[in-house]
Amino acid sequence: MSVNRTTAYATTSAAALPAQPAGPACEVCRDRPAPVVRDLRERPGRGPRALLFGPRDVVVVTGLPGSGKSTLMRRAVRGARVDSQDTRDTWDARLGHRLPYAVYRPLVRLAHYAALARALRGDGGVVVHDCGTQSWVRGWLARAARRRGGTLHLLLLDVTPDTALSGQRERGRGVSRYAFLRHRGAAARLIRAVERGDLPAGAGSAVLLDRDAADALRGIGFTGRSQAAPHRLA
Repeated sequence: MSVNRTTAYATTSAAALPAQPAGPACEVCRDRPAPVVRDLRERPGRGPRALLFGPRDVVVVTGLPGSGKSTLMRRAVRGARVDSQDTRDTWDARLGHRLPYAVYRPLVRLAHYAALARALRGDGGVVVHDCGTQSWVRGWLARAARRRGGTLHLLLLDVTPDTALSGQRERGRGVSRYAFLRHRGAAARLIRAVERGDLPAGAGSAVLLDRDAADALRGIGFTGRSQAAPHRLA
C-alpha cells in the first residue's frame, strides 16, 4: 500500500509521466502491485485540473450529504455518470408535489440501482455517486469493475460537517439529524481508514479531496486506449 501526499502539482494538464512523489502532470493510477492513496488536500491552487482513469474503470464519488458530490460530477465528469440525486430530482418532479419523499424513497433507490446496473453492463468507464453508508454497494461495484476488466477507484470529499450542512441549505434540501449523524460516522471511518492506507476490499486507489481540490477539478474522465495501456491520474 502506498500513501502519497504529493507536494506539488501543475495548474494545467500535461503529458503522461511515470508515477513519482511530485510532478506536473499525469500520474499512474492503475496497474500497480498494491492499491494507492493520493492525498490532494491542503494545497490550494496546486491541485490537478483533471483525473484520468482506465477505459473500463468504475469511479465512486463519496462524501457527506451537501459536500458537493453532485456538483462535482455535473461539472467534471466526461463519460457515463450515475447520480442518485438526478434520480431523486426526476421522481420529485413527478410526485414531490403530492407525496412526502419518505413515501417514494424506495422507488428512487430502486430506480437508481437499476440505472447503475444498466451502466455497468456497458464497457465504458462509469462515475457513480455513493452516499458512503452502504458498504455492500462498493462491494458490488468492485466486483462489477473486475468483471468488465477494470478497477474500482474512490474519490472522497473530505469537508467539515458545517460545510456539508451549509451545502444542504444552499440546495434547499437536507437530511434528518439522525441520517446526517449516520453519514458523518460512516464518512469519518472511511476517511480514517484510507488515511491509514486501508482501502475497502476491491478498491485499486483512493483520492482524498478537500473543497479547494474538488473545486479545482474540471475533468474526470477515462482513457480511450486498450486495456494494456497505462491508466493515469492527471
